[in-house]
Amino acid sequence: MTDKMKTVFIFPGQGSQSVGMGKDLYEHSRLAKDLYEKANDVLGYDLTTLCFEGPEDKLKLTENTQPAILTTSIALLKLFQQRSNIQPSYVAGHSLGEYSALVCAGALSFEDAVLSVHKRGQYMQSAVPVGVGTMAAIVRTTEDVVRELCDQVNRNGHVVVNANINCPGQYVISGHTEAVKDVMKLAKEKRAMGIPLAVSAPFHSPLMQKAADELENWLEDIKFNDLDIPLINNADVEILTSGKEAKKSLIKQMQAPVRWEASMRKLIDMGVDTFIEIGPGKVLTGMLKRINREVKGINVFDLESMEEAVGILHRPASLVH
Repeated sequence: MTDKMKTVFIFPGQGSQSVGMGKDLYEHSRLAKDLYEKANDVLGYDLTTLCFEGPEDKLKLTENTQPAILTTSIALLKLFQQRSNIQPSYVAGHSLGEYSALVCAGALSFEDAVLSVHKRGQYMQSAVPVGVGTMAAIVRTTEDVVRELCDQVNRNGHVVVNANINCPGQYVISGHTEAVKDVMKLAKEKRAMGIPLAVSAPFHSPLMQKAADELENWLEDIKFNDLDIPLINNADVEILTSGKEAKKSLIKQMQAPVRWEASMRKLIDMGVDTFIEIGPGKVLTGMLKRINREVKGINVFDLESMEEAVGILHRPASLVH
């Protein structure tokens, strides 16, 4: 690594959770233990046991998954910051991960973020009756083809959109259940593959209007500071430094597609060459490899991977910007 290295911290979203995540942090670090216990107090239930022991079906409930991933991500972040001298040039987060990124950037307190994503999960789940909306991955095709198929089905009176533009060949559609099924059938005719996702609501689609309105009301009373580290946001692929703009972005994000590939390409164009994924799983670094194999992707998802990351990145004589 050189002193000219430009780094971004990226934070995962829903789907990266697994039973047992964060347990090694809790058992070996007072700082991590305090964070998990703080989350328990804020939420009013035992998130810690849910993270470490499950059951998996309860951890998968959106209102539980979101604070669980955020808490684990921030525990990893705080420990990683203790062990390394890396100062990111930017932060970004995939959907839910944008809240973790804003905590990292100093825009949101940990307590406000944990409670807000719990509420966000409840609003998302209740916005559309179970069975009315769903999501599916569409792979082995292009963004243009997915857009065309969604437009074709939308003309029949259904709502379905390209909700996650993750990386080349990997997209997620969201909308009315029948519309999503129709796009999957059409995708098969185009030699693409549709994979139903185990979600109970059509996230990042126009069907989330009610959830977006409820979140906006909730966030009115949440304090947002201006950011210490610029954020590349999901909804617009813009560089945000204003707390006011960050709040607006979180509301817009509820119905807007997650433009992850465009966000990563923008960072690369701005000279970022090192992407550190902080949080459970390795989803984002997997996407990064499909976007650009020249840049470096590093995972921090448990104590072992953290020590490996510090070994790769640590430069005692310099601060990496």
